[in-house]
Amino acid sequence: MQRFPMTIKGAQALREELEHLKKVERPKIIKAIAEAREHGDLKENAEYHAAREQQSFIEGRIQDVESKLSLAQIIDISKIPNQGKVVFGATITLALLDDDKIVTYQIVGDDESNIKLGKISVNSPIAKAIIGKEEGEIIDITTPGGKVQYEIIKATILDQ
Repeated sequence: MQRFPMTIKGAQALREELEHLKKVERPKIIKAIAEAREHGDLKENAEYHAAREQQSFIEGRIQDVESKLSLAQIIDISKIPNQGKVVFGATITLALLDDDKIVTYQIVGDDESNIKLGKISVNSPIAKAIIGKEEGEIIDITTPGGKVQYEIIKATILDQ
């Protein structure tokens, strides 16, 4: 069974979503189905069919989140020594060598990644290319737009 890395924050967010789905969304949709049933003929009842579709979506999401949590390898990044090396959970500052553009990313689990928040998946091409490398190293990354060279300026472990 393959385990998937996840930060404590990422696991907490999934637990909160699961609780919301089970305690808020599931009861709400059960009530909506019951109300729609009261309207009679279910074959032509659009409210009933929409509620059943929503129920199917919610139950699928509950299963998905439960599965992700059961397979998660939760990593407390605050316990990782800060040695200037790129590891899971590290916040990385990179300089794009073509134009000196500076970018900062945190390497997180797949479900936590959000490029708008500067969080990239441990399985992304950039993360795969830089994990295990150290500050000052220059790396080549193949992107959809071609090869790009980055210099690792800083690799730090920040508290969660």
